[in-house]
Amino acid sequence: MGKVKAVKIDGEDIHIFNSAIYILESSSGYTLDLDIIVSEVVVKKYRNEENLIVEIELQDGRLITSYMNLKSLSGGLPQLNLFCEISDVSEYIDFQIVNENDLSFPNIEEGITLEEIRKYEMPNEKVTLKLTLPIDQVEWLKKQKSKDVAEVIKEAIYDYWEKNNKNW
Repeated sequence: MGKVKAVKIDGEDIHIFNSAIYILESSSGYTLDLDIIVSEVVVKKYRNEENLIVEIELQDGRLITSYMNLKSLSGGLPQLNLFCEISDVSEYIDFQIVNENDLSFPNIEEGITLEEIRKYEMPNEKVTLKLTLPIDQVEWLKKQKSKDVAEVIKEAIYDYWEKNNKNW
């Protein structure tokens, strides 16, 4: 069975936590499918794209380069499903063939946690807070750059978690 060693999307190396590459057989033909567990940052970067240039390096040294369609999968760990139609299945003789009616799709989430993924790459989200603070703190906050205020809040939350022995 083909094993993925590395993936590039539009020329950029993508860190993958786990993957599965297989042939999906459906009534309309065959597709080469690549399921990859990636960081939330990678999902956010590519989720609105329809077609991507994907380079897949296999463990045995083969290189597959193709325009692939993207399907973001919701729920569970952050992952991308990349696929493209293929006409000659014999080029992929050592790949698992999965029928669209099968329930035996490769489980690439097993043994990986969101915490492990976030240790590698933590996503940042914008948040708006409404606070009631003493006037001296409000005046001080107004003089600060937003980047510095974000750092103060982030450190305060981590300190609070540590002090109260909580993660969230």
